[in-house]
Amino acid sequence: MYATATLDEPHRPMIHSAETRQVGRPLVLVVDPDPRSRRLEAALLRDGGYDVEMAKPPRAARNLLRRRQASAVVIDPAFEDAITVVHDLRLLTEAPIIVVNQSDSEAEKVDLLDAGADDYLTKPFGMDELLARLRAVLRRIVTRVDQPPVTTAHFVMYLEDRRCQLTDGTDVQLTPTEWRLIEALVRRSGHLVTQTSLLEEVWGADARDKTAYLRVYMAGIRRKLEPDPAHPRYFVTVSGIGLRFMPEEAH
Repeated sequence: MYATATLDEPHRPMIHSAETRQVGRPLVLVVDPDPRSRRLEAALLRDGGYDVEMAKPPRAARNLLRRRQASAVVIDPAFEDAITVVHDLRLLTEAPIIVVNQSDSEAEKVDLLDAGADDYLTKPFGMDELLARLRAVLRRIVTRVDQPPVTTAHFVMYLEDRRCQLTDGTDVQLTPTEWRLIEALVRRSGHLVTQTSLLEEVWGADARDKTAYLRVYMAGIRRKLEPDPAHPRYFVTVSGIGLRFMPEEAH
């Protein structure tokens, strides 16, 4: 069965021509320099209910995204400048980006997530897991159309544009991961969000026990946005449980 195949198993994938695409199915862009992996991923994604476009070099992926918006991108960044490739794709699309890679290096995962990836999957993996990860990132897409600015006494966040300014007009540079964490908290403004929920939403299911991620990224967010990072007023930690965004300081 396609759904239980892994990328290390021999398989002759069925190749779909452009004429077989089905209207209304989400489009996934598969970017992979290995033709066998690229074809296998594409065949199994099609079998899972997705339309697929394939690209080998990053330039082809960028050109496609300029012509047609994808619902998601699956990329094996086996390129010399992998971080730049992911960053460039993020500038072209708001679609979720899933990185699939042989490397299990935590530092590399963090760099690629900071560059704009939404999830990271280590090869070899079952295709059921890839499909589940894809469904999860698509569920996490936030509709930001006509979302009003989030205003506090010290900063204003324009979530629709992923733009933030201090009240003196200074632009605040936030990484894609910081934005995802902020959005997860702001969507539940005033409510406690558990560590497990945040880790899974921002970094994926494999990160449920990586509480250090929250400490590191929240420290960066507080340095950029809190008037006194050592005593946060907006991004409040409930020790051992989770975090809460408190915007009341604007009143």
